[in-house]
Amino acid sequence: MAAARAARTALALLTALALAGCGAEVSETDRKDAADDAKSSGHYPVTVENCGVKTTFDKAPQRVVTNDVGIAEIMFALGLEDHMAGYVAPDYKGDREAVAWKDGYQKVKWLSKKEITKEIVLDARADLVFAGWNYGFGEGNNFTPAGLKKLGIGSYVLTESCRNNGNATSRGVMPPLEALYTDLETLGKVFDVEDRAKKLVDGFKKQVADAQAGIPEGKRPTVFLYDDGRDKPLTSGAFAGPHDIITKAGGDHVMKDLKDSWTSVSWETVVERDPDVIVINNYGDVTARQKKDFLKSYAPLAGVSAVKNDRIFVLDYVDLVESPRNPAAIAALAAYLKGVRER
Repeated sequence: MAAARAARTALALLTALALAGCGAEVSETDRKDAADDAKSSGHYPVTVENCGVKTTFDKAPQRVVTNDVGIAEIMFALGLEDHMAGYVAPDYKGDREAVAWKDGYQKVKWLSKKEITKEIVLDARADLVFAGWNYGFGEGNNFTPAGLKKLGIGSYVLTESCRNNGNATSRGVMPPLEALYTDLETLGKVFDVEDRAKKLVDGFKKQVADAQAGIPEGKRPTVFLYDDGRDKPLTSGAFAGPHDIITKAGGDHVMKDLKDSWTSVSWETVVERDPDVIVINNYGDVTARQKKDFLKSYAPLAGVSAVKNDRIFVLDYVDLVESPRNPAAIAALAAYLKGVRER
């Protein structure tokens, strides 16, 4: 009897996960059987390390609230919509229909277009908040993992945003793509979907390898990431998504020496490093067109190669922050940079 029940519940789990992975509806009975199987499978308790902190989960969180678009899409890509109470994100205007996990936006409640707060997560009865330092978490807004813990709410910190040696002003502890793969694999353990996580990571690695296979030999075009800012540009250091997107796409990231994730520099530094290409981060109220017009009209940049030769490429915000869209962004930029070389 015990063997038969184990086989039945194992089959229920596999069926539920398969259906969830392909976007099909999963019945409440299937979910219950899958949950029962997870409890009896010996998977829990499971201990994981996140940004240097070890946490033990006795079961999979059931009411996760995420902050920001890329973080929500990590959950969607893993097929974890049924474990989410909602997501907080601005009114993202990018293409949601082009991704395999697009159904997540219909299945999961959009809780707020504004800043995540304790009130939002309490109202959602969250048992876990998935956000990042300066991606929701911060002392300035009094929203921290330590503060949530006092309310009985767990936290998972986006690895791209891990504080460097606990330093509140410097973020990043590993290369950006490694951070994405780490989060997928770690969350796979937390939610008992390790096979799904492995399939995603393997697919993303292949997508990157395929893009790199078409990169010609020779000198790499130098690339600057422009996020926003008129007086001082906000850009990417070595630990934010654009670094790996640029370098793995065949470019030479001009700000690779900055041991931080997102940070500001001076326009004098940009002029001095004279990038061949500028990548614009498209988001917010200032459009990509407006950003491009500013770059082309800003007198100090007139002699910069990218501006002079009109080599300005646009990627969406969710392409550039840690998200499951990073590999596709590498492929898109690789194709553009190949064209730059051939001109």
